[in-house]
Amino acid sequence: MTTAAIAPGGRIDEAKAFVPVRIAVLTVSDTRDRASDTSGQVLADRITGAGHALAGRAIVRDDVDAIRGQVRAWVASGEVDVVITTGGTGITGRDVTPEALTPLFDKTLDGFSVVFHMVSYQSVGLSTLQSRATAGIVGGVFVFCLPGSNGAVKDGWDKVISAQLDSRHGPCNMVELMPRLGEK
Repeated sequence: MTTAAIAPGGRIDEAKAFVPVRIAVLTVSDTRDRASDTSGQVLADRITGAGHALAGRAIVRDDVDAIRGQVRAWVASGEVDVVITTGGTGITGRDVTPEALTPLFDKTLDGFSVVFHMVSYQSVGLSTLQSRATAGIVGGVFVFCLPGSNGAVKDGWDKVISAQLDSRHGPCNMVELMPRLGEK
């Protein structure tokens, strides 16, 4: 069995099959459009580059109802396994992504925020305190909320999310849990 090192505490087992997941990207911004949505494009490129399916991509304004509406639609479609949002996790008055989505969480993934901030600290130092990155599960779909900067998106995907969405990652990963997320 061959393995390749990736993130601390984990390995990719090349003997296992890669299972692509369906990931939707939601950019939350009052100012971005498709042409200027660089963080959404970074995520889309990394998702498809890793072999996953880009199941949807949208831009909504910093508005609780708009954010919730798009995420609920993707969850209800049955065509999305994961939603990754970018933007709206800061501390200004218009930043409402956590307020929009945490009430929808069936379960909160507290460890995501901790690990994201550890990784982010290596890039931006104490400025990571200005991010309210969070994650949870909504109707059996993983939802990750990242800041809107390209650097934060790269850190979040490259150093945290991508390994957990790789079915070959050990000792465990989120892909192997997907069939069981709806258990009662």
